[in-house]
Amino acid sequence: MQPENAAPADSITPVERTVLMYSRPGCGLCDEARRVILGVRERTPFRYEEVDISDDDALELEYGIRIPVVLVDGEERFEVRVDASELAFALRG
Repeated sequence: MQPENAAPADSITPVERTVLMYSRPGCGLCDEARRVILGVRERTPFRYEEVDISDDDALELEYGIRIPVVLVDGEERFEVRVDASELAFALRG
């Protein structure tokens, strides 16, 4: 029996997760990280965003030598390399 104010089970929508990658053009490690991220996305849906840090001095200072830097739902999870199984696990969590 469901409580009176509970939403019906079929009306509950899962929260969309977000993966954000800080990168710059010409970054081979960024290209590799993007391939890994998009590969995981084929099996696990999530929103993917990418931010080019090359025109932003503050982002260059913060992330410049560590790119690619990848956040999952705002939490920094990876820098330089992205592991597909660790990303999939982070998205399940």
